[in-house]
Amino acid sequence: MSSGRPLIIYIHGFNSSPASEKAQQFSKYCRASGKFDIAVPELSHDPLTAITQLEALIQETDEKPFLLVGSSLGGYYATWLAEKYQCKAALVNPAISPVKTLGEEFLGPQKNLYSGLEYEFTRGHALYLDTLDINPLQYPENYLLLVQTGDEVLDYRLAIERYKNSTQIVQKGGNHRFEQFESMFEPMLEFAEFGALRPETKAVIKHAIQ
Repeated sequence: MSSGRPLIIYIHGFNSSPASEKAQQFSKYCRASGKFDIAVPELSHDPLTAITQLEALIQETDEKPFLLVGSSLGGYYATWLAEKYQCKAALVNPAISPVKTLGEEFLGPQKNLYSGLEYEFTRGHALYLDTLDINPLQYPENYLLLVQTGDEVLDYRLAIERYKNSTQIVQKGGNHRFEQFESMFEPMLEFAEFGALRPETKAVIKHAIQ
């Protein structure tokens, strides 16, 4: 990255890709603003390789990322990276201790929803993934948590507890995809810049999503 603009990294979730709707929406928004460089890497299903990819991307620039945006498993990766590089992160319905909370659901044959790649998620993958689990957080002030209570995949209450000392937006309803994600773009960037949300920003955020 050599443009001099702040770098934002969007980190997709398990069996997802840069082609996901959230990734496409957010990257389009950031590019249209002309204020940021945004990277949306296509991550390996292997957690060690995925972390290696993300660290290589971060180390290409002389400054730490302006913001990490992680969705689902991407939120788990973003947390590990934000703790290591002490940067801001927005976490969208993030996975919390996925190996501990989901057990062996990860294991066995998998298929990427976008690329169609079929692969085996092994116990070795799960064991490495578990090493990335950070609890308690050292820098809870660096996180903006975005959760919807209608998440049908992950228990949103685990995220509220893990990030209890972080800025939180909790919306009633919605789903794991995070409905009306585009309404969070400006709040995420505001948090990245100031480390907090202004009262007027909080006032216009919907508390319930149908």
